[in-house]
Amino acid sequence: MIIVDGFFIAGAIICGVAALLGLVATVIRRHPDDYALIATALTEVYLVVYGIAAGIRQAGGETVTGELWEFWGYLITALIIPPIAFFWAISDKSRWANAVLTASALIVFVMVFRMEQIWDAGALV
Repeated sequence: MIIVDGFFIAGAIICGVAALLGLVATVIRRHPDDYALIATALTEVYLVVYGIAAGIRQAGGETVTGELWEFWGYLITALIIPPIAFFWAISDKSRWANAVLTASALIVFVMVFRMEQIWDAGALV
């Protein structure tokens, strides 16, 4: 279980909105529009802020309960996914580029969930 904090809730909302926008655009067979691209960019901004906050929390003496290398590995990997999806979407301009944006938002959500588990390993909600 994890302790649900503001960063996790913000990440869940941002990833959820990004996934929903990408899914709707995929279903209605549209090329990636500004809304889906901006949502993906906001996902990346969220991850950068999350990483900075995690660094500040660790510098302040708060420790990761799980493996430190695993937490930062997830974060670095999560930081790579939205830019790849974004550049795919602006270069492809097909319906399936929206599916890639949707998948990237869902993958980032799962990774943020896992990072929260690693940070709060063994803690109860």
